[in-house]
Amino acid sequence: MFMISIGVGALALVALEYLVGATWSTPFRRIDEFLAAIIMLLVLMVIPLFFGIHDLYHWSHNEIVSGDAILQSKSPYLNMNFFTIRTIFCLVVWLFFFFMMIRNSEKQDLTGDPRLTKRNNIFGTAFAPLFVITLTITAIDWMMSLEPHWFSTMYGIYYFSGTMVAAFSVTTLFAVRLKEGHYLDPKINNEHYYSLGAMMFAFNTFWGYIAFSQYLLIWYADLPEENFWLLMRWEGSWKFVSIALIFIHFVIPFLVLVGRSQKTNPRILKIMAIWLLFAHALDLYWLIMPTYNNAGAPLGWQELAFPFLVTGITMVVFNLRASKRNLVPVRDPKLESGLNFHL
Repeated sequence: MFMISIGVGALALVALEYLVGATWSTPFRRIDEFLAAIIMLLVLMVIPLFFGIHDLYHWSHNEIVSGDAILQSKSPYLNMNFFTIRTIFCLVVWLFFFFMMIRNSEKQDLTGDPRLTKRNNIFGTAFAPLFVITLTITAIDWMMSLEPHWFSTMYGIYYFSGTMVAAFSVTTLFAVRLKEGHYLDPKINNEHYYSLGAMMFAFNTFWGYIAFSQYLLIWYADLPEENFWLLMRWEGSWKFVSIALIFIHFVIPFLVLVGRSQKTNPRILKIMAIWLLFAHALDLYWLIMPTYNNAGAPLGWQELAFPFLVTGITMVVFNLRASKRNLVPVRDPKLESGLNFHL
């Protein structure tokens, strides 16, 4: 799910630029185009899911469903065939828009044809709602259905908000590092940094709003079929993870990024980008792992190796794409306006 946040989230930022006609992000767009190539790896990453589906999902066992009234009522949606169809649908949508938008962007480097921008405007507009739909489907299918007796109508938007935080954070991290390494145009200034920092701040605040809203609705209703999910995350060492998540994912980033000066400080932006990526990983850990370890939060070699695995995959994909392509869309008609951007 973390790699989906990076890969699909990066493609969403590409689509968002074309959709709204933004110029300030054009000098950084190629970063997201490179990161979106992670989508191609998702086809391989999803294979173990199907091999281990009976170990992960209770609803995949017919004998369990037959004796459970709640699972029977959800079986038209939670069944192997429909699950497979939805997964393939999401992958096909992501791959299609990745290849179409990135192909047009890279082709424009060679031809300078402004019609390619207009085509990507259409693709970006079409992908925006499909991004939200497929991300919601994925969140419900791959995470929420791990506990099929529980449900939340805010689960999809909760994961969406975290994905946008992760996407802007990884973009900010690469943008600052590339600018410091003199790989990006020297015209990039504090106004660009401020915009990146503002996006991280805005979507992280939105995540906090959604997280609190979901908690408030469950707490206020106090229904047994809903509150057990939160109670599981308030037992054993999960209680400390729950408290830590509030401060790591919301309180500290809010206080650090609320001022303008912090948003224009490259060093602070790098630190907070890494911080928020860790916060998103912790959030996913908090969402998934109590299902299998409700007595306490496990910390084994798998958890310790995860940051290195993700960093390695991301760097390899980025470097492979960057080695054969321009780091900026050199003939995009919006580039000059983007480089001279001022608020």
